Amino acid sequence: MLRGYSFIFLFYILTSFGAFSQLVSEAITAEDVKTHVSYLASDELAGRYPGTPGGFAAAVYIRDHFRSAGLTLLGEDGFQIFDAVVSVKEGRNEFSAGDFTGTASVDFTPFPFTANTTLTAGVVFAGYGFDFSHDSLVWNDYEDIDVTGSWVMLLRGDPEMDKQDSYFTSFGEDRDKVIAARDKGAAGVLFVSGSKFDEQDKLVSVYFDKSRSDAGIPVIHVKRSLADQILASDNITVAGMESLLISTYRPASRRLNARVTATTEIIHEVVPGRNVVGMIEGSDPVQGESYIIVGAHYDHLGMGGQGSGSRFMDSTAIHYGADDNASGVAGVLELAAKLASDRSSLKRNIVFIAFDAEELGLLGSKHFVKNPVVDINAAMAMINLDMIGRLKEDDPAIMIGGTGTSKESQEILESLDSRGISMNFSPEGYGPSDHASFYAEDIPVFFFSTGAHEDYHTPNDRWELINYEGAAAIIGIVEDLILELANREEYLTFRQAGPKQQGSRGGYRLKATLGIMPDFTSSSKGGLGVGGVRADGPAQKGGMLKGDVITAIDGRPVNDIYDYMNRLQKMNPGQVISVDVMREGEKLVLVIRL
Repeated sequence: MLRGYSFIFLFYILTSFGAFSQLVSEAITAEDVKTHVSYLASDELAGRYPGTPGGFAAAVYIRDHFRSAGLTLLGEDGFQIFDAVVSVKEGRNEFSAGDFTGTASVDFTPFPFTANTTLTAGVVFAGYGFDFSHDSLVWNDYEDIDVTGSWVMLLRGDPEMDKQDSYFTSFGEDRDKVIAARDKGAAGVLFVSGSKFDEQDKLVSVYFDKSRSDAGIPVIHVKRSLADQILASDNITVAGMESLLISTYRPASRRLNARVTATTEIIHEVVPGRNVVGMIEGSDPVQGESYIIVGAHYDHLGMGGQGSGSRFMDSTAIHYGADDNASGVAGVLELAAKLASDRSSLKRNIVFIAFDAEELGLLGSKHFVKNPVVDINAAMAMINLDMIGRLKEDDPAIMIGGTGTSKESQEILESLDSRGISMNFSPEGYGPSDHASFYAEDIPVFFFSTGAHEDYHTPNDRWELINYEGAAAIIGIVEDLILELANREEYLTFRQAGPKQQGSRGGYRLKATLGIMPDFTSSSKGGLGVGGVRADGPAQKGGMLKGDVITAIDGRPVNDIYDYMNRLQKMNPGQVISVDVMREGEKLVLVIRL
């Protein structure tokens, strides 16, 4: 399941049921499910990270099972290939100040979101890089100093690092500070960690933060010893300035008698992602023009590590992903084989998709809906299986999301044989998995999951811990749902259920929103794509359309999701703002009330 920004599943367990052995589907057995999960979550596949041999082996395994089941393979022999950025690495990085030449990864390191460029400029020390006003607290490190065209040296963190509920938390993120500095005209940013922030003074790790866009200016982290050499020309130190700011809560910005030349380069590693796609053709000449899409993502976190989404951030070990999401893939494989064996009973086409790079931001499903290998407009519904392997034996319950995305969804589900499992419904169509990409296209969705658990996104998500009897029972319910949808005369009636957007990202406290679903997969550095617009939300009322690219808010540039969230963070409900968008090559200015 997508590494969200702390997604939590809430389950309302209702009542206990009879002997658990009665849950097992007669057609799809626990042993069948176990065969798939134990292979996909094996040492051999090493966590199925996109672009790795294990990820490719998983794709081949799925494709070959689709073929052996008699599915028509779509795309390139069953594969739909797309580019996925999976990591970043340092390229040419150089630093000099006066007579000193720094060593990359020893004295300094580029931030993962730095621009690739060379800059020679003077240096301004600008404290924590704050510019905000909140009640009686006003702090503007740029008020009395011009930083245009300069390097800006900033302390990381904030003056209240020991307070969990500090107001400064909203303004202490590195990216926020870079955006503020860039808005003031800074040409580059030099971060340094004071001892209150990091006594050991470790350089930041260079890892992929799921965004292909950069900050537009060079951003470097320097060690305190290097920063002190730059500050020495003004007889000040990092420790002294940190202490002063913490004790006075007042800016102490100044232009330094120093000049820095630096080159920064971060290289994105692009690998081929592979969706695996097969289809059972419907038997009805009329309804056979429409599709039911059944999907599950097969990628996981590989060996873990920082930036991977692992909850054990400092560990390097195989993250097996048995529940997340070998369990869902096993369901797709078994459903494909079972339904293909009696394809004459299916009026509509059934498209089965195993998505790649879900953990990197729904890249596979986003690519599919933008580049469909079937007519996406003829898709009646999308069914997504993500983490269906941890059904509780003593109180079996499953969450089904998206039940409000069509008028008929909940009634259909309630008519199915639940196999003794309590079905808890969640109406919202948006969620932390691949169905969100289809909901954004106005397609009704059904999202099956037994939810998060303590082994989620850790090396402990192993095949031995899966409840195979429970998974088989859930797959049986999904089979019944597919049969109902594939053979009903009427289309489902789509309706919006909850916003087509994600909640605020960690570290941001939003009081107001536009009501859009950002397009996180856009590789453009010239704005933020709009992946969906909430019905009757502020953006729609202001004339914004899906496919627009937001380039500015109230005249301040928006290059990516970080700029977008930073701009909204400072705004209030009821406030009227201007939003610059590009639409089919034309620049428009929309006036929107939040």
